[in-house]
Amino acid sequence: MHLDTLPGRLQKERSTMLAVLEQWGDDTGCHRDNMEFFILLMLSKFGLDVCALGLYSSARLFTSLLGMFSLTIVLADLVMAFFMVTVWLLDTESISACFLMAFSSATYGTLPLPMVCLCLLDYCLGDTWKTSYKALTNMAVTLLMWTFAGVYSYSTVNVELIELRYAAGKKVLLCEVQVTTVITFFLLGLFGLMICSMLPFCSRISLWMCEARRLHKARENQENQWSDLLTSTNRSKLTMSEETNYLGKTTTPRPPLWFSLMLGFGTYWMPYLVINAACLVLGFWVPAYIGVNLLWLECIDSVIVAVMFWAKSSTQGPYARVPPNVCSWEVYWHLSNGTDNNDTMIYKPSHV
Repeated sequence: MHLDTLPGRLQKERSTMLAVLEQWGDDTGCHRDNMEFFILLMLSKFGLDVCALGLYSSARLFTSLLGMFSLTIVLADLVMAFFMVTVWLLDTESISACFLMAFSSATYGTLPLPMVCLCLLDYCLGDTWKTSYKALTNMAVTLLMWTFAGVYSYSTVNVELIELRYAAGKKVLLCEVQVTTVITFFLLGLFGLMICSMLPFCSRISLWMCEARRLHKARENQENQWSDLLTSTNRSKLTMSEETNYLGKTTTPRPPLWFSLMLGFGTYWMPYLVINAACLVLGFWVPAYIGVNLLWLECIDSVIVAVMFWAKSSTQGPYARVPPNVCSWEVYWHLSNGTDNNDTMIYKPSHV
């Protein structure tokens, strides 16, 4: 591809970026291969996803569609890292590395929307399937999704190397890879929504956060008391009074429920949103095989679960049945609605 056709092509395909595979100097003729950098980047992403996978229990990995997606992303990261190391060790032509990176980015890039839609469908169906059938269904759906993404990407991916020659004698080999514009702008919009919603309550946020920490600590103490109670008392004989713990009066005025849930979400995910917003402002784009990771998947899951909890809590209160999540939605429900008439917060373990 010639240099004069490159800007027009990039303007038409704004969801792509150029990865510098190799470059040559002008006078010295020194050659630099950037595959080591891409391998290190992929291995770092694989390690991050493995750590994030620890958030799931072994049961959730198979009974939850989100857990199955997470497991396959980690496996795909491992496979891609293996092939990148193989290409680098065998010292193959740049076209092989370009095909691997372009195909992987195209495949990962087609996954975000199907993943979100299928997770929503899975949550809507709830416990329709038995555990064994649900695990098989989740596995089949996940394999089909990856298969369709791979076939579609293979038929549309562009693996043509782009060679740029400068007047000073420099030469650069570039490869076109896809970026995750859907994820980037969704997270940016979520960050903007968080900032705009917090502006009217700036003077009270610190007070509400202190109260939320107090409620969270009290809930942890209550869980410990409940665990001790199970070891000494028959579960069927437990009364509601044995499941309560005195918390004291909740700070007033209380925030609206929607804002309390946004505080609960922001407590865990605001740093992640800030980093993504900073990358976009600084013009730092990442290829799709890096952007589609378990942190993003868990963040989107938190948004979905928060909406589900908000919708169900109007009738079910803090005991609205929602999928397990990293955010403590019940605590922030009590932050908004207070405790019961006796100034107590009832803790009811999900396994009872």
